[in-house]
Amino acid sequence: MRKFFKKALKKFDKLGKDQIRDLLEDLSAENELLEVVLNSMTDGILVTDTTNRLIFHNRRSERLVPFSPGELEDSIIWEVVDDTDIADFIEQALLNAEKVNEEEFTIKIRGITKTLWLDIMPVVRDGSIQGNLFHVSDITERKKRDGRLRRAENLASLTTLAAGVAHEIKNPLGSIGIHIQLMQKSLRRDHILKEETAGKYLEILNEEVERLNNIIVDFLFAVRPMNPIMQKSDINKVISDLLEFVKFEMEEASVTIDCDFKQDLPKVDIDEKYIKQALLNIIKNSVAAMPDGGVIYFKTVEDEDLIHIYICDTGIGISEGNMSKIFEPYFTTKQFGSGLGLTVVYKIIKEHGGDIIIESVEGEGTTFTINLPVPQSDKRLLDWKG
Repeated sequence: MRKFFKKALKKFDKLGKDQIRDLLEDLSAENELLEVVLNSMTDGILVTDTTNRLIFHNRRSERLVPFSPGELEDSIIWEVVDDTDIADFIEQALLNAEKVNEEEFTIKIRGITKTLWLDIMPVVRDGSIQGNLFHVSDITERKKRDGRLRRAENLASLTTLAAGVAHEIKNPLGSIGIHIQLMQKSLRRDHILKEETAGKYLEILNEEVERLNNIIVDFLFAVRPMNPIMQKSDINKVISDLLEFVKFEMEEASVTIDCDFKQDLPKVDIDEKYIKQALLNIIKNSVAAMPDGGVIYFKTVEDEDLIHIYICDTGIGISEGNMSKIFEPYFTTKQFGSGLGLTVVYKIIKEHGGDIIIESVEGEGTTFTINLPVPQSDKRLLDWKG
């Protein structure tokens, strides 16, 4: 339809009154349709011109954004937003020409607390910025639903972890009980506990107490809420620093580290301490899978909005039957494994908004793929094509 109007405008001088009237009626009908579509949206849409004056807003925006009473059109947008936090944020974002992606606000609208997401992006036509588009979403119910789902998942995980802890502590407690009985039996028989015998039993008791302590420490780490302190970091440097830290341990295990890092990767929002913990747990898992030594290969790749971290080893691999259980709490194929190492890895990556995938061929090796989101500081421009 737009092409038709452009062609008609080129011949405007040759059009008769009836043709002009038909053209205006068609144009009015198209504008009405566009307005109906925008007013039917469940999200708020606002548009400002190059001077930050509001030139359009749909009906839904009036229900989501607290506006001051009076005329809205042709007003500076932050001057008609009746919420100091939102108004100040919009003013700074527009004056600094910043793109905004999913900025979250909590406000009260007619006595009801709502959570909003705000996106701000420039509107571009023929390579020139014509103004800004504001997209406002009500995510109140989504947040509640996500909260309920998270609580249900946490409860299920806690139940599994508690069952795992109960199972894990049976062995050291059983061992402690047996050796206490042996000490008591020796006392009843000899009426004395020789230093050598006592030392042997006490050493075992200390080992089992330490084992119990490690079970509790791992359990608490798995169930306590994480409070990651996010900072923009160079993931290549984070990995390199960790590999330098474990270099001698790898040499002793006859493990070679190979790296292929994509240069000039965008920085990612991470807590370096937690990410290093996750990577270290994967490295330890790989080393355990290569008892006679081998190779661990690190690779980083950028793909659209994600940074991919590949960790590949040449170990014994994982059987197909165990693949679905690998991140479950207290699942382990190691003789002395806690069964929480990869559970902790999964938790850390999820807390960073990422994902982790595992692929393995039994007898050939395993590949862990960690996907971390790139901060959306350069959101795609919206282009009006005439």
